[in-house]
Amino acid sequence: MTATPAIASRISRRFAELRASGEMGIVAYITAGDPTLAATLKFVLALAEAGADVIELGVPFSDPLADGPTIQRASERALKSGATLNGVLDLVRDIRKSSQVPLVLFSYYNPIFQMGLEKFASAASSAGADGVLVTDLTPEEADDYLRIMRSHQLDTIFLAAPTSDDERLQKISAASSGFLYLISRTGVTGAKDALPDDLPALLRRTRQFANLPVAVGFGISLPGHVSVLGGLADAAVVGSALVSEIEKATAQDSAPRAIEHAAGALSAKISGLKEAARAGLSRRDSSAKHEVAP
Repeated sequence: MTATPAIASRISRRFAELRASGEMGIVAYITAGDPTLAATLKFVLALAEAGADVIELGVPFSDPLADGPTIQRASERALKSGATLNGVLDLVRDIRKSSQVPLVLFSYYNPIFQMGLEKFASAASSAGADGVLVTDLTPEEADDYLRIMRSHQLDTIFLAAPTSDDERLQKISAASSGFLYLISRTGVTGAKDALPDDLPALLRRTRQFANLPVAVGFGISLPGHVSVLGGLADAAVVGSALVSEIEKATAQDSAPRAIEHAAGALSAKISGLKEAARAGLSRRDSSAKHEVAP
């Protein structure tokens, strides 16, 4: 498999800006349509305003095997409210009226397959999406998908895992553009108290094969997690912790006041994580200077 040609997308430009300024990015995931697509629009704009560097819009699916209970419940709520892939594409169009934040459509393959690869790629690109991450599509089965997404200038983001051997990391890196999503641990999504001890070694091994930014996700929920990743990863992906804030604020009441409360909680979460990222990089830079001092 040949390496994915570079696409001058909002995603690649944002990571270039982060690299130039010596910052680590925050990739924010929320489930589109939880509790409504109109509410998701408010959440995305709040996340972008607070400093989220890339936003992943989860396409709700009835059988989300890779997701933990928090995101499973969000998908159930979104489907109950009538969210569909077409509705999520309309949401992207609405977001583009107010924001140029990089947007990734995060989906299982079934909804995309049902729509048709060409129709989906054309609609996603014209709506203003920047990339697509299909959780259950492997590089070995993605030739048609890669060809069609590339033809519509959409970044193709693939997942790498602790169980990926060197040969597989090469394949995943070759198929990916925008960034490579590195899963920090085995299992499903969900907030955890601590990051795996072997994560730094996994990141170093991944970088031997990845010629693009590496974002670490699964279990990233606390400022301390983000601080630890400073100087190691190009970005931290935060999902369940954000979805949990939405659930707490709106599961029992989706009135406008509850939506505003959830948007405020998301903003505060992103602001705290961005500050933790800066603090982690500052500490790592300070340590490096002490190590080389005479």
